[in-house]
Amino acid sequence: MAQSLDDISRQLKKRHRKSARMKWLSMAALIAAALFLLLFLADMLVKGLPAFQQAYIEVEVDYSERAAELPLAAVEADYRDLVSRGYLRLIPGRMADDESLLGTKQTEWVLADDAVDQYLKGRKTRLKDKQIEVIERLVAEGRAELQFNTVFFTNGDSKMPELAGLASAAIGSVLVLIVTLAFAFPVGVMTAVYLEEFAPDNRFTRFLEVNINNLAAIPSILFGLLGLAVFINFFGAPRSSALAGGLTLGLMTLPIIIITSRAALRAVPDSIRQAAYGVGATRWQTVRDHVLPLSMPGIFTGSIIGLAQALGETAPLIIIGMIAYIPDAPTGFTDAATVLPAQIFTWAGMPESAYIERTAAGIIVLLSVLISLNATAVYLRKKFEHRW
Repeated sequence: MAQSLDDISRQLKKRHRKSARMKWLSMAALIAAALFLLLFLADMLVKGLPAFQQAYIEVEVDYSERAAELPLAAVEADYRDLVSRGYLRLIPGRMADDESLLGTKQTEWVLADDAVDQYLKGRKTRLKDKQIEVIERLVAEGRAELQFNTVFFTNGDSKMPELAGLASAAIGSVLVLIVTLAFAFPVGVMTAVYLEEFAPDNRFTRFLEVNINNLAAIPSILFGLLGLAVFINFFGAPRSSALAGGLTLGLMTLPIIIITSRAALRAVPDSIRQAAYGVGATRWQTVRDHVLPLSMPGIFTGSIIGLAQALGETAPLIIIGMIAYIPDAPTGFTDAATVLPAQIFTWAGMPESAYIERTAAGIIVLLSVLISLNATAVYLRKKFEHRW
């Protein structure tokens, strides 16, 4: 039976209502995701920005022979509990390096204890009433203030919150990424070239393709177990080293680079290959001189995104011991090291309240690096991509 115009009109209106509902649901989901993201960023900024400032107090430091043996004697009794113990421990070394300091008294801005820092930032602390009176007097005299926290960027980890910084973790991350890139990029690109340009279409290559796609989706902690078994237990790579961490993250990044590189190679038109074959070029010459250079922007983009993902990983590195306490920056690929995500994870488990803001500040730094890497990938793709 033929439908009347009224029936067709009702069906169209029904379809349009469904389409409108789906549109509004999609917009609501997008808005909800944006709100959660803004809430997360706002929370990190509120908690983390105070960590970029650190309390300092101005006191008289007595570089005496007694202070060389007992660093607490370098400052007056009223200020001893307010000055960072880490700063006081450096005084004997400073006198050993500069003998002219011995027997002098210097008025200096010195690093304050984390309790003083938290008090000046308006948080509850363990300070006693007498100590608070001293701090208030110093503030009134202009001898206690919050300054830019250079220690956060120049020091490694520390058991004293006021001395804890990201320097050793940042250097460790750089070393790990160098190893990851040196291992995963050439192996991934060559594997993609073989599978896309040279491999025959048979069961074996199809089996490889399926497993490469599966490896890109498995939990990252399994790569940590693989790295522990292969690189540390079998090959004997030093535990907690940038070498072991970089190779482990290289395994995790390898499927991503292979998949993105194959997509970039596949995007090159066949007419490029046919033209090269037409002038007598071999298959390898065609790939080396024409296909690979044209696909490099896409390969670089995928590789940068893979490295950005590796930079944010913690689980596989915990398995191979890169969660260790590392106060000094590593000087080589076999030295004990940690990375930014692992350092943030360590701080998150510390009981002192000062570590809370350092955890958030570390997340801000890590997010800034990740956003920069992704922005670089987008820039390279836009600048060098070819449109066919």
